[in-house]
Amino acid sequence: MRRGKPLRERNAVRTCLPMLGVILVLAASVSCSWTSKAKPLVPLALESGVKPQVMTLTEQGTLAYHAKQFDEAKQYFSKAVAEVPQSGPAHYNYALALYALGDTEQARQQFMEAANLAPGDQVIWDSPALRPYGDPESPRKYKQFPGAPTRSGVAPRY
Repeated sequence: MRRGKPLRERNAVRTCLPMLGVILVLAASVSCSWTSKAKPLVPLALESGVKPQVMTLTEQGTLAYHAKQFDEAKQYFSKAVAEVPQSGPAHYNYALALYALGDTEQARQQFMEAANLAPGDQVIWDSPALRPYGDPESPRKYKQFPGAPTRSGVAPRY
């Protein structure tokens, strides 16, 4: 009888191990599909009712942006912003071109302006390009390290 029990245990292990492997593979694939992938940075269409020439500027800027001709896209989007300064998407598009060119401070200002002008536009607010700039109420966030001087120039006492 002693020989039967180890044989049953070995069979149980042989049966359970592959099942456990299948469960782990399924769990890993499900968790990978739930992770959010970075959304591509793409220019937005302007609001309806905008002058046709502004729509044309935006379309040309979008074509240039997709062709990675960011200087050209910046020029088109800048002209569109000049024509419709109250358009959140126009500021957002201009900010994308600035961001692509590495002008992060100017891009930050334009992203904030776009968010302020289009408070209900989830694409602008949830944009991966806007996330690094944080809360619009605080212009910049500085990480404070223990013992580092504060803005007043005096280190905190511990």
